[in-house]
Amino acid sequence: MRLSDRQLERFEEDGVLVLPGLFSPEEVNLLRAQLPALFAERCPENFREKDSDLVRTAMALHLRNEMFARLVRHPRLLEPALQILREDVYIQQVKVNAKEAFSGEVWQWHYDFATHHGEDGVPKPLALNLHVFLDEVNEFNGPLVFIRGSHKHGPAPTSLDVVTTSYPLWTVDNDTVTTLVDVGGLVSAKGPPGTVLIFGDCLAHSSSINMSPWPRWIFSLIVNPTSNALTRRKRPDYQHHRDLTPVAPLADDCLLAGAVA
Repeated sequence: MRLSDRQLERFEEDGVLVLPGLFSPEEVNLLRAQLPALFAERCPENFREKDSDLVRTAMALHLRNEMFARLVRHPRLLEPALQILREDVYIQQVKVNAKEAFSGEVWQWHYDFATHHGEDGVPKPLALNLHVFLDEVNEFNGPLVFIRGSHKHGPAPTSLDVVTTSYPLWTVDNDTVTTLVDVGGLVSAKGPPGTVLIFGDCLAHSSSINMSPWPRWIFSLIVNPTSNALTRRKRPDYQHHRDLTPVAPLADDCLLAGAVA
Protein backbone atom coordinates (compact mmCIF):
# COMPACT_ATOMS: atom_id res chain seq x y z
CA MET A 1 0.00 0.00 0.00
CA ARG A 2 1.30 3.43 -0.94
CA LEU A 3 0.19 6.85 0.24
CA SER A 4 -0.87 9.36 -2.39
CA ASP A 5 0.98 12.63 -2.94
CA ARG A 6 -1.96 14.41 -1.32
CA GLN A 7 -1.76 12.20 1.76
CA LEU A 8 1.98 12.76 2.05
CA GLU A 9 1.46 16.52 1.83
CA ARG A 10 -1.22 16.37 4.52
CA PHE A 11 1.05 14.34 6.78
CA GLU A 12 3.92 16.80 6.33
CA GLU A 13 1.66 19.77 7.04
CA ASP A 14 -0.49 18.44 9.91
CA GLY A 15 1.83 15.76 11.34
CA VAL A 16 -1.02 13.24 11.46
CA LEU A 17 -2.90 11.14 8.95
CA VAL A 18 -6.19 9.24 9.47
CA LEU A 19 -6.93 6.40 7.04
CA PRO A 20 -10.39 4.83 7.60
CA GLY A 21 -11.19 1.27 6.61
CA LEU A 22 -7.70 -0.11 6.06
CA PHE A 23 -8.41 -3.27 8.07
CA SER A 24 -11.56 -5.32 7.62
CA PRO A 25 -14.05 -6.20 10.38
CA GLU A 26 -12.88 -9.82 10.12
CA GLU A 27 -9.25 -8.79 10.72
CA VAL A 28 -10.17 -6.48 13.60
CA ASN A 29 -12.31 -9.15 15.29
CA LEU A 30 -9.45 -11.61 15.02
CA LEU A 31 -7.07 -9.18 16.70
CA ARG A 32 -9.56 -8.30 19.45
CA ALA A 33 -10.05 -11.99 20.20
CA GLN A 34 -6.39 -12.28 21.22
CA LEU A 35 -6.53 -9.58 23.87
CA PRO A 36 -8.55 -10.93 26.84
CA ALA A 37 -5.99 -13.67 27.49
CA LEU A 38 -3.09 -11.22 27.06
CA PHE A 39 -4.71 -8.67 29.38
CA ALA A 40 -5.25 -11.37 32.00
CA GLU A 41 -1.52 -12.06 32.30
CA ARG A 42 0.15 -10.70 35.43
CA CYS A 43 3.41 -9.50 33.94
CA PRO A 44 5.51 -6.31 33.81
CA GLU A 45 4.46 -5.75 30.19
CA ASN A 46 0.89 -5.05 31.33
CA PHE A 47 0.49 -1.62 32.94
CA ARG A 48 -2.72 -1.28 34.93
CA GLU A 49 -4.84 1.71 35.90
CA LYS A 50 -4.13 3.12 39.35
CA ASP A 51 -7.67 2.80 40.65
CA SER A 52 -9.39 0.00 38.72
CA ASP A 53 -6.57 -2.53 38.07
CA LEU A 54 -7.76 -2.72 34.45
CA VAL A 55 -5.09 -2.86 31.77
CA ARG A 56 -4.07 0.58 30.52
CA THR A 57 -1.25 -0.53 28.23
CA ALA A 58 -0.23 -4.04 27.17
CA MET A 59 3.25 -4.08 25.65
CA ALA A 60 5.48 -6.39 23.58
CA LEU A 61 2.45 -8.11 22.10
CA HIS A 62 4.37 -9.30 19.04
CA LEU A 63 6.60 -11.36 21.34
CA ARG A 64 3.62 -12.79 23.22
CA ASN A 65 1.17 -13.60 20.42
CA GLU A 66 1.48 -14.87 16.85
CA MET A 67 -1.29 -12.67 15.44
CA PHE A 68 0.39 -9.50 16.69
CA ALA A 69 3.72 -10.80 15.40
CA ARG A 70 2.08 -10.75 11.98
CA LEU A 71 0.43 -7.36 12.48
CA VAL A 72 3.74 -5.57 13.16
CA ARG A 73 4.88 -6.78 9.72
CA HIS A 74 1.68 -5.95 7.90
CA PRO A 75 2.18 -4.09 4.60
CA ARG A 76 -0.71 -1.72 5.31
CA LEU A 77 1.37 -0.37 8.22
CA LEU A 78 4.96 -0.87 7.11
CA GLU A 79 4.75 0.24 3.48
CA PRO A 80 3.46 3.76 4.33
CA ALA A 81 6.11 4.02 7.07
CA LEU A 82 8.89 3.02 4.69
CA GLN A 83 7.51 5.43 2.10
CA ILE A 84 7.63 8.31 4.58
CA LEU A 85 11.01 7.49 6.12
CA ARG A 86 12.76 6.15 3.00
CA GLU A 87 15.07 3.86 4.97
CA ASP A 88 15.04 0.62 6.93
CA VAL A 89 13.19 0.59 10.24
CA TYR A 90 13.19 -1.59 13.34
CA ILE A 91 10.35 -2.36 15.74
CA GLN A 92 10.78 0.09 18.61
CA GLN A 93 7.60 -0.53 20.61
CA VAL A 94 4.39 -2.57 20.30
CA LYS A 95 1.33 -2.17 22.50
CA VAL A 96 -2.40 -1.83 22.85
CA ASN A 97 -3.62 1.21 24.73
CA ALA A 98 -6.97 0.45 26.34
CA LYS A 99 -9.53 2.85 27.73
CA GLU A 100 -12.23 0.71 29.26
CA ALA A 101 -15.80 1.94 29.50
CA PHE A 102 -16.39 4.44 32.33
CA SER A 103 -12.84 4.05 33.67
CA GLY A 104 -10.10 4.69 31.07
CA GLU A 105 -7.69 7.28 32.45
CA VAL A 106 -6.31 10.40 30.81
CA TRP A 107 -3.07 10.64 28.83
CA GLN A 108 -1.60 14.07 29.49
CA TRP A 109 -0.31 16.44 26.79
CA HIS A 110 2.96 15.01 25.51
CA TYR A 111 4.91 14.03 22.42
CA ASP A 112 6.73 10.73 22.10
CA PHE A 113 10.21 12.02 21.23
CA ALA A 114 10.55 13.49 24.73
CA THR A 115 10.54 9.94 26.08
CA HIS A 116 12.46 8.39 23.19
CA HIS A 117 15.23 10.97 23.51
CA GLY A 118 15.22 11.49 27.27
CA GLU A 119 14.90 7.85 28.29
CA ASP A 120 16.33 5.93 25.34
CA GLY A 121 18.82 8.35 23.81
CA VAL A 122 17.22 8.32 20.35
CA PRO A 123 19.06 11.10 18.47
CA LYS A 124 16.35 12.53 16.17
CA PRO A 125 12.51 12.72 16.16
CA LEU A 126 12.05 10.36 13.22
CA ALA A 127 10.05 7.48 14.73
CA LEU A 128 6.52 6.92 13.46
CA ASN A 129 3.52 5.80 15.46
CA LEU A 130 1.24 3.49 13.47
CA HIS A 131 -2.15 2.85 15.08
CA VAL A 132 -5.01 0.50 14.27
CA PHE A 133 -8.39 1.23 15.89
CA LEU A 134 -9.76 -2.00 17.37
CA ASP A 135 -12.96 -0.24 18.44
CA GLU A 136 -14.90 2.67 17.06
CA VAL A 137 -13.19 5.81 18.34
CA ASN A 138 -15.57 8.72 18.80
CA GLU A 139 -15.78 12.01 20.68
CA PHE A 140 -17.14 10.26 23.77
CA ASN A 141 -14.66 7.46 24.50
CA GLY A 142 -11.36 9.29 24.75
CA PRO A 143 -10.02 9.87 21.22
CA LEU A 144 -6.48 11.06 20.68
CA VAL A 145 -6.40 14.83 20.26
CA PHE A 146 -3.51 16.42 18.36
CA ILE A 147 -2.20 19.96 18.06
CA ARG A 148 -2.11 20.28 14.29
CA GLY A 149 1.34 21.19 12.97
CA SER A 150 2.98 21.23 16.41
CA HIS A 151 5.80 19.02 15.08
CA LYS A 152 7.04 21.92 12.94
CA HIS A 153 8.01 23.92 16.05
CA GLY A 154 10.56 21.36 17.24
CA PRO A 155 10.70 19.60 20.61
CA ALA A 156 8.78 21.56 23.25
CA PRO A 157 9.93 21.81 26.89
CA THR A 158 8.77 18.86 29.00
CA SER A 159 8.89 17.53 32.56
CA LEU A 160 8.52 13.98 33.84
CA ASP A 161 5.17 13.21 35.48
CA VAL A 162 5.27 10.07 37.63
CA VAL A 163 2.30 11.00 39.83
CA THR A 164 -0.79 11.92 37.81
CA THR A 165 -1.42 8.58 36.07
CA SER A 166 -0.15 5.02 36.12
CA TYR A 167 2.36 5.38 33.25
CA PRO A 168 5.33 7.79 33.64
CA LEU A 169 5.22 10.45 30.93
CA TRP A 170 7.26 13.47 29.82
CA THR A 171 4.50 16.08 29.64
CA VAL A 172 4.11 19.49 28.00
CA ASP A 173 2.98 22.35 30.27
CA ASN A 174 -0.28 24.23 29.81
CA ASP A 175 1.28 27.50 28.63
CA THR A 176 3.16 25.73 25.84
CA VAL A 177 0.03 23.82 24.84
CA THR A 178 -1.95 27.06 24.69
CA THR A 179 0.66 28.72 22.48
CA LEU A 180 0.81 25.75 20.10
CA VAL A 181 -2.99 25.48 19.92
CA ASP A 182 -3.26 29.19 19.09
CA VAL A 183 -1.10 28.53 16.03
CA GLY A 184 -2.33 25.16 14.76
CA GLY A 185 -5.62 24.36 16.44
CA LEU A 186 -6.83 20.96 17.64
CA VAL A 187 -7.91 17.89 15.70
CA SER A 188 -9.22 14.61 17.11
CA ALA A 189 -8.61 11.23 15.46
CA LYS A 190 -11.92 9.39 15.16
CA GLY A 191 -13.14 6.55 13.00
CA PRO A 192 -14.56 3.04 12.79
CA PRO A 193 -12.69 -0.13 13.76
CA GLY A 194 -9.96 -0.82 11.22
CA THR A 195 -8.96 2.82 10.86
CA VAL A 196 -5.21 3.45 10.68
CA LEU A 197 -3.64 6.50 12.29
CA ILE A 198 -0.09 7.68 11.52
CA PHE A 199 1.71 10.44 13.41
CA GLY A 200 5.25 11.57 14.06
CA ASP A 201 7.50 11.73 17.08
CA CYS A 202 7.22 15.47 17.79
CA LEU A 203 3.47 15.91 17.39
CA ALA A 204 1.86 17.00 20.67
CA HIS A 205 -1.18 14.93 21.65
CA SER A 206 -3.32 13.79 24.56
CA SER A 207 -6.54 11.93 25.33
CA SER A 208 -9.23 12.44 27.93
CA ILE A 209 -10.86 10.00 30.33
CA ASN A 210 -13.39 7.57 28.85
CA MET A 211 -16.72 8.32 30.50
CA SER A 212 -18.76 6.51 27.86
CA PRO A 213 -20.19 2.95 28.01
CA TRP A 214 -17.93 1.97 25.07
CA PRO A 215 -14.35 0.68 25.37
CA ARG A 216 -11.58 2.15 23.24
CA TRP A 217 -8.79 -0.26 22.31
CA ILE A 218 -6.06 1.00 19.97
CA PHE A 219 -3.10 -0.99 18.70
CA SER A 220 0.16 0.94 18.41
CA LEU A 221 3.33 0.05 16.53
CA ILE A 222 6.27 2.45 16.73
CA VAL A 223 8.96 2.02 14.09
CA ASN A 224 12.26 3.90 14.02
CA PRO A 225 14.98 4.11 11.36
CA THR A 226 17.86 1.77 12.12
CA SER A 227 20.19 4.75 11.62
CA ASN A 228 18.39 6.53 14.49
CA ALA A 229 18.46 3.70 17.04
CA LEU A 230 18.50 4.04 20.80
CA THR A 231 21.84 4.82 22.44
CA ARG A 232 20.74 4.24 26.05
CA ARG A 233 19.23 1.12 27.63
CA LYS A 234 17.58 2.70 30.64
CA ARG A 235 14.10 1.24 30.06
CA PRO A 236 13.22 -2.47 29.76
CA ASP A 237 13.25 -4.13 26.35
CA TYR A 238 9.44 -4.24 26.23
CA GLN A 239 9.36 -0.43 26.34
CA HIS A 240 12.05 0.01 23.68
CA HIS A 241 13.12 -3.13 21.88
CA ARG A 242 16.83 -3.86 21.42
CA ASP A 243 16.49 -5.94 18.23
CA LEU A 244 17.50 -3.53 15.46
CA THR A 245 16.92 -5.98 12.63
CA PRO A 246 15.20 -4.18 9.72
CA VAL A 247 11.59 -5.30 9.51
CA ALA A 248 10.06 -6.30 6.17
CA PRO A 249 6.38 -6.52 5.18
CA LEU A 250 4.56 -9.85 4.98
CA ALA A 251 1.80 -10.66 2.49
CA ASP A 252 -1.35 -8.56 2.64
CA ASP A 253 -3.45 -11.51 3.83
CA CYS A 254 -1.04 -12.41 6.65
CA LEU A 255 -3.63 -11.97 9.41
CA LEU A 256 -6.23 -14.22 7.83
CA ALA A 257 -3.92 -16.90 6.40
CA GLY A 258 -4.31 -19.92 8.66
CA ALA A 259 -5.80 -17.78 11.41
CA VAL A 260 -7.52 -19.28 14.44
CA ALA A 261 -9.61 -16.87 16.54
